[in-house]
Amino acid sequence: MRKPIIAGNWKMNKTPEEAKNLVTELGPLVKDAKCEVVVCVPFVDLVETKKALRGTKIKLGAQNVHWAEYGAFTGEISATMLKELKVDYVIIGHSERRQYFGETDQTVNAKIKAALSKDLKVIVCVGETLEQYEAEETITVVSKQTIEAFKDISKDELKKIVIAYEPIWAIGTGKTASPTDAEETISVIRKTIKRLYNTAASEAIRIQYGGSMNPKNASELMAMPSIDGGLIGGASLNAQDFAKVVNY
Repeated sequence: MRKPIIAGNWKMNKTPEEAKNLVTELGPLVKDAKCEVVVCVPFVDLVETKKALRGTKIKLGAQNVHWAEYGAFTGEISATMLKELKVDYVIIGHSERRQYFGETDQTVNAKIKAALSKDLKVIVCVGETLEQYEAEETITVVSKQTIEAFKDISKDELKKIVIAYEPIWAIGTGKTASPTDAEETISVIRKTIKRLYNTAASEAIRIQYGGSMNPKNASELMAMPSIDGGLIGGASLNAQDFAKVVNY
């Protein structure tokens, strides 16, 4: 059985003080959660959030990482830095990183390798644009992104990777893929992992849904057999709302 994982992606929201207050409120609300709970916060919030998470079951995540261990990469953060801050997870390849900051399938793969080399767990994102969705290219796009992301990643390393399927047209728009559509696409991703590795690997890897999951639709989406959690945006910025998703 795959343990579900619900991760909040705060994006560029919350100061360190606001982060501390949010997770302090959140902790008691999710103490009995049956799923793994993660908050992925801005870099400046990592230290205060880690302190506030002591005594809770909530894991700490970052939103990006660079592929190099150190060097002349102004504004970037290395896996070594994240590891020293005792970060558990890092999001890699989010659609906003691909859209606004030039992330490619190749840089996603390089970043995954860098994170794994420092024993960080990875949430790697794949998903199609509205144009690709309307052109019925979803299966082709997510299959290619998955294949490229996992290039030269060993079967043992899969244990430290979670996939988040995020239809880009559903992020922050209020639109959500229907549970059936989300299940169908996630099944395609799982079949891609089977082709790359084997049946056991495809059945073991956890795949989240990441497009406007919220308290109203979480239970319906989580009822799908191939959906193992959610990568939550807006709903993760409010402790009460996020807790309702976690306790679906």
